[in-house]
Amino acid sequence: MAKGKKGGKRMNKRQVEEALMNLFQSQPNETFSFKQIFKALHLDTHPLKMLAIDTMEEMAWDDYLSKVGDSAYRLNTKGQVQEGTFRRKANGKNSFLPDDGGKPIFVSERNSMFALDGDRVRITMMARREKHIKEAMVTEILSHKSDTVVGQLKVERDYAFLVTESNIFVHDIFIPKKKLKGGKTGDKVVVKITQWPSKDNKNIAGEVIDVLGKTGDNNVEMHAILAQYGLPYKYPKHVEEAANKIPAEITEQDIKEREDYRDATTFTIDPKDAKDFDDALSIRQLKKGLWEVGVHIADVSHYVKEGSIIDKEAQKRATSVYLVDRTIPMLPERLCNFICSLRPDEDKLCYSTIFQLDEEGNIHHWHLAHTIIRSNRRFAYEEAQQIIEECKGEYAEELLMLDKMAKAMRERRFKNGAVKFESEELHFDIDETGKPVRCYFKRSLDANQLIEEFMLLANRTVAEAVGLCTGFEGDAPANHKKDKKTQKPKTLPYRIHDQPDPTKLENLREFVVKFGYKLKTAGTKGAISRSLNSLMADCEGHNEQKLIQTVALRAMMKAKYSVHNIGHYGLAFDYYTHFTSPIRRYPDMMVHRLLTRYQQGGRSANRDYYEELCEHSSDMEQTAQNAERDSIKYKMVEFMGDKLGEEFDAHISGIQSYGIYCEIDENHCEGLVPMHDLDDDYYDFDEKNYCLVGRRHHHKYQLGDAIRIKVARANIEKRQLDFTLAE
Repeated sequence: MAKGKKGGKRMNKRQVEEALMNLFQSQPNETFSFKQIFKALHLDTHPLKMLAIDTMEEMAWDDYLSKVGDSAYRLNTKGQVQEGTFRRKANGKNSFLPDDGGKPIFVSERNSMFALDGDRVRITMMARREKHIKEAMVTEILSHKSDTVVGQLKVERDYAFLVTESNIFVHDIFIPKKKLKGGKTGDKVVVKITQWPSKDNKNIAGEVIDVLGKTGDNNVEMHAILAQYGLPYKYPKHVEEAANKIPAEITEQDIKEREDYRDATTFTIDPKDAKDFDDALSIRQLKKGLWEVGVHIADVSHYVKEGSIIDKEAQKRATSVYLVDRTIPMLPERLCNFICSLRPDEDKLCYSTIFQLDEEGNIHHWHLAHTIIRSNRRFAYEEAQQIIEECKGEYAEELLMLDKMAKAMRERRFKNGAVKFESEELHFDIDETGKPVRCYFKRSLDANQLIEEFMLLANRTVAEAVGLCTGFEGDAPANHKKDKKTQKPKTLPYRIHDQPDPTKLENLREFVVKFGYKLKTAGTKGAISRSLNSLMADCEGHNEQKLIQTVALRAMMKAKYSVHNIGHYGLAFDYYTHFTSPIRRYPDMMVHRLLTRYQQGGRSANRDYYEELCEHSSDMEQTAQNAERDSIKYKMVEFMGDKLGEEFDAHISGIQSYGIYCEIDENHCEGLVPMHDLDDDYYDFDEKNYCLVGRRHHHKYQLGDAIRIKVARANIEKRQLDFTLAE
């Protein structure tokens, strides 16, 4: 420790460093000479001056300061000041996510300016300390993500406060008693923040704007999950009233302007509990070996006009949200479940891609058209699957032909480089009170894949028609080459998916080598994806299958919407969009409107405007997925709540520095064995190899390992399930 005086106090290196940082940050554009620095910081002894000079040299090495001449420094503002998103964690390990997609940067609590989770902030990089860990300081809160918070009320004699489930606030939110809106202790409420924390006042204050009800009630908890993510849990009355005024009748003029497919065999295939049928398939034979297949999509944009009250609400929501026990629709119920839904034995308006296909699913001709259809039959996936498996039943010939085409298209897609991950979805059977009575994985079968392939075909074809400038009729658009000199594609929201993260892909290669597998990480996109598919096929049925699939999925990028097309890596399509679900996705409505505009000879739409809508839709899609995951966690904990003390066979599904996640083999519920319960040794977290390794006995816990667990705790408030190892 160096000795010196600053106002009569000794200063160590850390204090000198902080004093220097404060000085340079307070005047980021100024250059300071040594003399000015010593004077400003009252460094009046030789040891302190030498310590300051040494510290500034280190800060310059860290790119925090820039050296100006031999005896002056200034703040290195290039790259030091960034904007992005603040992430607050209950464990104090807050972080900053830069807008440029860079890695998270640690922000200590004292340097957070009390920013809340999701806030947009401006930061300044700090000089690196131990192990050269990057650290940032929040210098300005640009905007708060939300001014509402969900939690449980605690009402005392003279005041009340809100306790949030995640406990990420530094202090509880204070609520004056006159601002409770009738809320009582134990109620779940939505609170609007009226006073944000500041340097002078660290308290947060708010007022109750909605009382959801008693904690533990199923409806209350589902509404709380939605409110927590800023998602609507009720439909605005004025929007529903606007929907109620929309006439359901189809006029003679509507029919006159459309192609009539009411005499073609047509059916829908959806989940058994679905009400919003937004796609149907028609099929009829044209001649031997050639079939006409129509992919008919509900013509939502005929009813929802751009800029209308309903459209503005749909745009804001951007997607329907699917929780375990309910759907929160993007559109009012009258539209999504009645007027637009392709219900059997009712005339419906559609936007359709009409294909002439051979029995291998090759396109001989196609065109895009506004149509009128009449569905003959509504199938649940299970019903269609049974007919496909038994080769008999209602519309068996049509279903079997569509299945044959779909299988051929699917095989071609994987041959062309599409990535093949077997999809499993966790489902619950729910009783009339909302309580889960069964938990299981649902696998994708032939009937699901049949619908998937024809939706992919329609989405890809209309995207190629715009992206390749080939028009909306002809043979397969991909057969045409675009003349880059004379044709510029018009604006369209694409569904894009980037190539895997190269570093994560290399980590995967190094990881699978230990199990005797190979993986290509260099070469063409197709070569890499085919190598990934070979890896998935080779490990199928082996103990390490789930482990390798998990690690491979982590190397994949997230798909999103953008007008800047880069193709879809996972599907191996150069052009791809979302056209087939306008009842539940706003991007599909955008695509319908633009396709109609371009079919009528309209000019290209404003790219910047549509890119903003794409970004919003991508964000809302992620938010909806997070809410869905939280509803699954809640039901999982509720399902296991009466099984405390019971033992189950499980496997390790996740490894973290704080413990191991285990998934029960019987019902697929996942819980955590906390690190402090692994008390037979001190375990180190090997992040690269996804395992914990004991220091003394070298026992290893690795992803995919079989394990026997006991249910220890089921905290429904925190949506947290804890296990211990069975003895």
